Amino acid sequence: MTTVAIFVDTQNVYYTAREAYGKHFDYRRFWAKATAGREVLTARCYATDKGDAKQRGFQNTLRTIGFEVKLKPFIQRADGSAKGDWDVGITLDAIEFAARADVIVLVSGDGDFDLLAQKIREAHGKRVEVYGVPRLTANSLIRSASEFMPIEGELLLG
Repeated sequence: MTTVAIFVDTQNVYYTAREAYGKHFDYRRFWAKATAGREVLTARCYATDKGDAKQRGFQNTLRTIGFEVKLKPFIQRADGSAKGDWDVGITLDAIEFAARADVIVLVSGDGDFDLLAQKIREAHGKRVEVYGVPRLTANSLIRSASEFMPIEGELLLG
């Protein structure tokens, strides 16, 4: 059976789906699609934690589906900007699992991950499937993937 490791840039998919469609990403349908006929080695969602009840409920829903939820505290800087980036954490985890999984699934439109996708394909010889909102996914990431899976239609709630 094909093995898969899934890494979801939760903040990225939330904001891009909301901006492009005014809708939310359907994690249950995504899970069904990405895991069909595959053995899941890991499935991780990376998010910032503001500590509110609505967010905790969403995180519990993700856990019920089968995701491990990795959290960083939300940091508000003095200048009003915010920090809560998971790019390095996602990259380290994906590289670790690239040695074991047949397929790496990355859910993000962030072009910073193009080098990660390229490295996993070239150095590890693994398939990299990228799910992203088409008009808000970096072209360099789409080109670096083995296959680009658009977040649209059935992968959206409402």
